[in-house]
Amino acid sequence: MNIKKVSSGDKIKKEYKDVLLQTKSDRRILANVPDKTKLRSNKDRRGSQTIDDFSGNINDYIVSKQIGMRYKVQYKVEVTCSKKGKKTDFHCSGIDISMSGILLRISKEHVQLMKEADSILLKFEITPGTMPEGLEMKVKINADMARTEPVSESEYLCGMAFAQPLSVYASKKRGRYMLMISTFLLLFITTFIVLMRAESVIYFKFNKWLYLYSIIAACFLLSRYLFGFLYREVPIDVDFTPGVSILIPCFNEEEWIQRTIISCINQDYPIDKLEVIVIDDCSNDKSVEKIEEIIQKLYDSGDQYDVKKRLKYIVQKENKGKREALAEGALEARHELVVFVDSDSFLDPFAIRNLVQPFKDPKMGGVSGRTDVANTYTNALTKMQSVRYYIAFRIMKAAEAYFDAVTCLSGPLACYKKEIILKNREAWLNQSFLGQKATFGDDRAMTNFVLKNYRTSYQDSAVCSTIVPKKYSVFLKQQMRWKRSWLRESLIAGKFMWKKEPFASLSFYMGLVVPIAAPIVVLYNLVYVPILYGIFPKAFLVGLLLMSLLMSTAQMFLRRSTTWVFGMLFCFYYEAVLLWQMPIAWVTFWKSTWGTRMTPSDIKEQKKKEKKLLEKREKELKKAKKYKREDSHEIFTDE
Repeated sequence: MNIKKVSSGDKIKKEYKDVLLQTKSDRRILANVPDKTKLRSNKDRRGSQTIDDFSGNINDYIVSKQIGMRYKVQYKVEVTCSKKGKKTDFHCSGIDISMSGILLRISKEHVQLMKEADSILLKFEITPGTMPEGLEMKVKINADMARTEPVSESEYLCGMAFAQPLSVYASKKRGRYMLMISTFLLLFITTFIVLMRAESVIYFKFNKWLYLYSIIAACFLLSRYLFGFLYREVPIDVDFTPGVSILIPCFNEEEWIQRTIISCINQDYPIDKLEVIVIDDCSNDKSVEKIEEIIQKLYDSGDQYDVKKRLKYIVQKENKGKREALAEGALEARHELVVFVDSDSFLDPFAIRNLVQPFKDPKMGGVSGRTDVANTYTNALTKMQSVRYYIAFRIMKAAEAYFDAVTCLSGPLACYKKEIILKNREAWLNQSFLGQKATFGDDRAMTNFVLKNYRTSYQDSAVCSTIVPKKYSVFLKQQMRWKRSWLRESLIAGKFMWKKEPFASLSFYMGLVVPIAAPIVVLYNLVYVPILYGIFPKAFLVGLLLMSLLMSTAQMFLRRSTTWVFGMLFCFYYEAVLLWQMPIAWVTFWKSTWGTRMTPSDIKEQKKKEKKLLEKREKELKKAKKYKREDSHEIFTDE
């Protein structure tokens, strides 16, 4: 974690620098794109076949590519060389690492020692944020010398191949124990919640509305986890590659837009069936310069990738909003499927190939991919969001996908049939609620148009990572915007969700009631009952603890990540802070301002505030002048 202290008057503010995985660049900028000339393949250095030629399990091919991914690190490594029972230790630096090996910087005198050794043992620690989540641990592993290369007279680079992939090592070292512990906890927590709700039935006659709510909340929560665990993604069919147009709306995203564009064009997908369109919504920073710079660099990457035919950008003359940008891109799209990608989100090289698979079902209208947090290890807030994101997608969306009724195809990565977008384009652009133009919640709004007449799903293997807020002020504004759009679009969806599969419908309406009523229930249990009856809310607090444990334990079970404890912290933070945004959303969900960026609605709102402030100051000035005249008159009269 990088923290920079900035002095502002008497206050010292902490500024966190985003901690992201630092991947080692390939010599080719488009290493995953198939080469139409066949002069160079997208084989990695271990000789893996291309996906089109691969005859085995396609997931094995993807795993082999992931094993070869290298990350730039700065590890202190202890090396133990054994020769005929004699051990010699020395220390060096690890400068890049993959699942299968590590590159060491060592002194010249140690090279011969390693070459002559019968066995080599490496000890180092994978620190959080340097490799994919779930691999943070202390490592003690045997390795073989694969290659050496002199970098100076006194130093060498030494490539070491691990005796087994780190993923296998991690599973043997701690994976099985985390699996056992999390499985036991999940069974214990679930059983305890069921028993507590059974007790609610006994006391139902004393307060039927309160106990009815507790039963509904428990049923909703447990059913989501149940169907989330039962969910299975659609497997890859190599021969199913429909045409895809990726749209990237951009507004003031100079920091991340280049990385986003590269991740979208650098896909393992047939080049004649994939295009990328960037739509800049009249940014007032250096976004357009960054877009032009990276596009030119990609144009120069080689004609064999057809980048000039497949990548273009549009700059809107005025700031019209994200929906306008996406709608403009949809008109330009050449292919049958359209993918929306946020300008601060980065796609896995196989994201598109996985994302399109559910569309083999002709009734499928839209599919959401999984969104991970790219800057998880920046601070406590981003760690909490990382757990929240994972559970929201892997459990909540997966449970909805079990019934082909995902209620939000999330903005970072979502795919739609183009015909549905074009059919509902005008209604989407001109959507208003209580007389106010809808400017945010574009993903939920479009999902409603799709869900009304088609199926929607979730593909867990289609992964992207996104930058989340690292400051609480920005995070709270984002959450308020999301609650407003959730409330607005949920009320709209409520008009037709009853037509869906019965269990999906029931789950939707339970999920609508529970969050809306939650603030009232919390106040009743934590304030009203203790004050009026003098009863400590033990059962209610135990229930909250169990729900937070359920979230954290599910993270541990599915991901084996050390961030699991932050799931509990998020639940407590939600109850203490985020929950109370809901009553505000009740009375302000018609608002159209974003709060986190200056959209036209935000600019309009700001001008209103400035006008009111100016009018207030003018009134105060007039009042002050009036008092001054009266005081002068009184002095004159007294004289």
